Amino acid sequence: MQHRSFGGLCAAAFVLGLLGACATLQPEQTAQKLIGSPESTVRDTFGKPTETYRLADGTTRWIWSRQPFGHEVYAADFDASGKLTRYRQMLTETEIYRAQVNVWTKKDIQERFGLPREPVQYYPLMRREAWSYRMYKEAYQTAHFSCYFDDAGVLRQTMIIVDPLGGDSRKSR
Repeated sequence: MQHRSFGGLCAAAFVLGLLGACATLQPEQTAQKLIGSPESTVRDTFGKPTETYRLADGTTRWIWSRQPFGHEVYAADFDASGKLTRYRQMLTETEIYRAQVNVWTKKDIQERFGLPREPVQYYPLMRREAWSYRMYKEAYQTAHFSCYFDDAGVLRQTMIIVDPLGGDSRKSR
C-alpha cells in the first residue's frame, strides 16, 4: 500500500513540476487560462512578483522582471476585486511605442516596465537620466530600450538600440 502512495506522490509531483515549467516557459499562454482567477491563483502559478503597483484607475499591476539578464518583463493586471484581467510581456515594440514623450514621468515608466535593473546612467551635458531595459527587437534581435528623463523626471526621449554583440542564447541551440 505504501508503494502505491509513494507512486501517487511521485506522479503528483511530476505533474506539478510540468505545470511550473509551463508557467515559466510559456507564461503568456498559461496566464490566458487564468483570466478571471484571483490573485492567489496567479501568485501560486508564477510566484511572488518583483513589484506591485496600484494604478490611477484603481486596478493593481504585478510585475515579474527577468532583467537585467533576461529580456522580459511580464505584467498582470487585476481589477478592483482582485481578479486577473490581463497578462502580457511589456518589453515589446507595441508596448514601448505607447510611452508618451513630454507627458509620462519616471512613475509611468516604472508602472509599465518596472524598475530598471541595469545601472542608471546620468548624462550631465544633456541633463538626462537614462534607464535601460534589455529586450528582443522584432522578437529575435537583442536590443536595449532606453528612456531619458529630464531633471524633473519627465520622459524626454526613448530609444531602441540594437545590441551589436548579440547575446541571443537561442542562436546557439
